[in-house]
Amino acid sequence: MVARTKMLLEAQILPTLLRLSAPNVLNLLALAGLITFDALFVGQLGADALAGLTLVFPWMMLMQHTAASGMGGAVSSAIARALGAGRRDLANALATHALVLTVALACFFSIVMLAGGPLLYQSMGGRGEVLAAAISYSNVVFAGSLSVCALNLLGSIVRGTGNMSLPATAIVGSVLGHIVISPALIFGWGPLEPLGPAGAGWGLVISFGAGALILLAHLRSARSPVTIGFHRIALRRVHFAEFLRVGVPGMINVFINNLAVVLLTAVAARMGTDVAIAYGMGVRLEYILIPIAFGFGTTIVTMVGTNWGAKQQERALRIAWTGAITVAIACGAVGVFFAVFPELWMGLFTDRQEIVRAGARYLAIVGPLYAFYGLGMAIYFATQGLGRVVWTVGGNAVRVLFGVSGGLLATFSLDGDPAAFFAAIAGAFTVYGLMNAIVLMRYGARMTAAGANNAMPERAAA
Repeated sequence: MVARTKMLLEAQILPTLLRLSAPNVLNLLALAGLITFDALFVGQLGADALAGLTLVFPWMMLMQHTAASGMGGAVSSAIARALGAGRRDLANALATHALVLTVALACFFSIVMLAGGPLLYQSMGGRGEVLAAAISYSNVVFAGSLSVCALNLLGSIVRGTGNMSLPATAIVGSVLGHIVISPALIFGWGPLEPLGPAGAGWGLVISFGAGALILLAHLRSARSPVTIGFHRIALRRVHFAEFLRVGVPGMINVFINNLAVVLLTAVAARMGTDVAIAYGMGVRLEYILIPIAFGFGTTIVTMVGTNWGAKQQERALRIAWTGAITVAIACGAVGVFFAVFPELWMGLFTDRQEIVRAGARYLAIVGPLYAFYGLGMAIYFATQGLGRVVWTVGGNAVRVLFGVSGGLLATFSLDGDPAAFFAAIAGAFTVYGLMNAIVLMRYGARMTAAGANNAMPERAAA
């Protein structure tokens, strides 16, 4: 057993969780910088170019989240459970199958978005120069889907071994490379021809591809606890099934998160422009909570999965609860702070007092209950580590149903009161956290019952 796996099985839980999560938070801050600088650079080409980039952005992030959180969490979980069980041979086989999965996922996004992207962007309102900019950027990004998928999924393999620093370093380095390369390609510095929005796409593909090659080199070296093999690969359906069993519900969970924003934005629009904008600014704060949960969550997946694979179920559940409470406190602290000082957040986006007041009302009602949102997200990651995510994904679906139903009720039956709409969203976060907590408690109860049943023959013999 390698030293890192031994640490995951024996070290103190909270200090290990915090230490391993720190690089992941840095990683996510780097990705936030990527989003910011892309818009900053392309925005200098004019409003049409920026609008085109905006049309592509949610689909690029869908690919990113699918590879990092959906399938990526499944890969980390499977690798961690195999190493925890002392099955390095199985971990090696899973790593090789994950590489094949990476290529398949990249091909899927390339085919779908290259063929259907133009029609999709038209349906989103893209016309003329805006549509041309969107297609220019999109064609490069999705033709190079392998770079984005490989950086994230290979990083998930490495995280499954307990090594959080190397994937974070690779991603931070890729983002910094993107920031350096992109403006040169967009504006045509020196002998380079200006590529416009396509330059941002090339900057992403080149830099992420370089980061993926660094991770692949590590996974081919003797330093890695798991090794990807290229010779005499015997692909087995059972290994792909192990990824898909956790990864497909994870992909559905990613889709649910994005669907929630779309549907609730549509409900908010029925209450007027000010409420819609106020909700939109509040959602941006919630998009910060997701990276916080993800930063801790990837560590939770590995720690829980390793201990579950080693048959240390009680410790795995202690890790799950420790991680869940930690994330709940972090997200709750953010929510309470901006509930008390809402102008600090809303003032970043607008000085219209009607919108600021509506946003302050939203944060005052919803912000203190962000703790339940963090709790629910962290428990979802814990169940990824257990390899059992169906019920926690279902809890997220109930959250969306509760929030949208409550919003529609507020719109049509409560005279369109924004406070009632905001309360429905707050209630949805609460329901999500409590439902997932019940799921985790049931896993603990089953484990206790199974342990008692296993001990009965020993008592009878005694």
